[in-house]
Amino acid sequence: MNVAFEPLSAPGLELIDPIERVRYSLLTDAPVTPSSTDPGAFRFPVDDAVEIECSAITLPTVAPVIVRNEAGEVVASAEHFSHEELPQGTYSIEVSVQLRIYLQVESDVTISSETERTSIEFGEPTRVAVGGRSKHEQPAATLTTTDDPEDIMRAVTALSSSLKTTTAERSLPTLRGHPPAIELGDELSIPEEIEPADTGVAIELPPTYRHIYPAATLAYYLGAELVPGETARIVTDDGFERDLDGPGGFEREVVRALKQVFFLDCVTRTEGLYPIDLHERQLLEHEVDLSFPELYEAPLSRQLEAYLDVPYEAVEELLPQWKLTTHVSPTPESIETLPYLVNDLAVIRTAEPQQVSASSVEETGMGAYTRGAAETSGGDAGDNTYVQVESDDAIEQAWVGDETPIGVSKATPEAYRNRFDREPSTGDIAITVVCNDDRMDEERDIVDEVYGSRADLPFEVAVERDLRTDELADVFAEPAEFLHYVGHIDDDGFRCADGTLDAGSLDEIGVDAFLLNACQSYDQGAKLIEAGAIGGIATLSDVINSGAVRIGSTVARLLNCGFPLRAALEVAKGESIVGSQYLVIGDGGLTIAQAESGTPLLARIEPADGDRYELTFEAYATTSGGMGGMFMPIIESNENFYLNSGDNASVTVSEQELLQSLELETLPVRISGGLHWSDEVDAETLNS
Repeated sequence: MNVAFEPLSAPGLELIDPIERVRYSLLTDAPVTPSSTDPGAFRFPVDDAVEIECSAITLPTVAPVIVRNEAGEVVASAEHFSHEELPQGTYSIEVSVQLRIYLQVESDVTISSETERTSIEFGEPTRVAVGGRSKHEQPAATLTTTDDPEDIMRAVTALSSSLKTTTAERSLPTLRGHPPAIELGDELSIPEEIEPADTGVAIELPPTYRHIYPAATLAYYLGAELVPGETARIVTDDGFERDLDGPGGFEREVVRALKQVFFLDCVTRTEGLYPIDLHERQLLEHEVDLSFPELYEAPLSRQLEAYLDVPYEAVEELLPQWKLTTHVSPTPESIETLPYLVNDLAVIRTAEPQQVSASSVEETGMGAYTRGAAETSGGDAGDNTYVQVESDDAIEQAWVGDETPIGVSKATPEAYRNRFDREPSTGDIAITVVCNDDRMDEERDIVDEVYGSRADLPFEVAVERDLRTDELADVFAEPAEFLHYVGHIDDDGFRCADGTLDAGSLDEIGVDAFLLNACQSYDQGAKLIEAGAIGGIATLSDVINSGAVRIGSTVARLLNCGFPLRAALEVAKGESIVGSQYLVIGDGGLTIAQAESGTPLLARIEPADGDRYELTFEAYATTSGGMGGMFMPIIESNENFYLNSGDNASVTVSEQELLQSLELETLPVRISGGLHWSDEVDAETLNS
């Protein structure tokens, strides 16, 4: 079940993605009774479709709308503050929101959008076919490989079988597809139905883990075959060659090639199915002499040659900030996590991490009340082996290996597999808050108020306190999207009213994700992942109670705004000195709620000339809305789309425009380095 359709209590229809827990409403001028219709009748693939009758549909948000005629030509596009009128005809209308929605209608069409919503009018009652496609992707098959590097090269080559196109449109996250899963075994086994893309591109590499792993994402994106060679280079059937052993080293050259090709594809695709005004194209056209209409029609190998002929320095400042860098231990076991990293278009680096002592992760200044099992907790960091890796400028970072990382997330293949075992649900978003110490009621009260404060989403929030071990076990077993635990954890497990509960003793886990806001909660969090959870946030050492309250309440608000686990923690870390003690375990790309605008955003406000302000939006790509997606800031003076990763979206606005924009969506806002929330920002806040 990928998309469900349910009538609303108010006139309209709700589309629900039961796996990604995403929903979107189409409001109609009269009650509707949906009836099934043929999904195959749509120009683009849909998971399911219904038919309704209405004379107008209103979108509860301002969303990009593209209209095509029977020939597939774009005849109108509407964003915010748009007005388009089309005569009688047969039209396909694409609505780009958290899930893909397509309308097919034979009518005249008028599309108009204002500050908060978009209306699509047909003039009179008309039969409208409504199709929906989930952005959820899962591995279509599982490959098996030995630990032999040449076998692993063949398995990595097969990852490109999931590309839905080899045109520049593969830079759109919905057209890439999730690569097949990989498991280690006794022999190489690739199912017959898995056919790598045929693009005429190969990457020659010395057959070592240190070369294969960093090249995996580039090979997937190019649909390139990995083949053994003495030196690292890209070659094409057309005779083009590109050395990957440049002055900056192999990994640096691979990263540059990936970022440059991907970025130029994002620009080139504006000549194709989605001819929109992309901000990055406007900037790029001043820096390079490329014919994007010609490039769009060229085969991938010719595009590659033209792209890589551009000096990297000409595009470097325009590139989107990368979503994820993953540091991978160069061992055979790391191959099992690789497909999930490639699905995120992650930069992959191999590393021999620097091992550090347990004492280095302990927080200093623990004279204040902490969340250890007793107030005198000494901050014992446990028996884990801790490592540090070299950081880079990606928004999120993770480590793949047996060790426990400091400062970055810990990714595990089990967590990603658990995600694909997630049970579909069209019900409310279930969140449980557990407080097992009444001295921590402050955080319980704050997060109870935050979770479920979104009027546009159906939340079911349960608050539990002072649970016994059997009661807490029942809470973990009950299906829920998120569990926020406030209390104590010691070496034996969760401190309860009648003893301790070790997560390793749990027979089943119904909770998808968690925040264990207690001292030294990492080991219990890791056991929850092993038992079936998908991802969570835990601590490495003791945390001061006041700092834990700030981290816990900030993470709660960010998750409620649609931020993924890893991105939420990255933002929240700056709010407390104990932020460095927190890390994400498992699948850090998991989201609990959908962002109101589709892309989680953090606004940054700085004074400009006179009474004007520089408003910058930092975008955080999600797993389902990955790198290459777009967003449009809802500001009347803005007419551009921006790529959805990093802080490329910056506009100068008046105070009135600024405050109007912040009223449209609840999102985090940085002013003078401090973190605020848009629904609390007013003129006094700006001028204080």
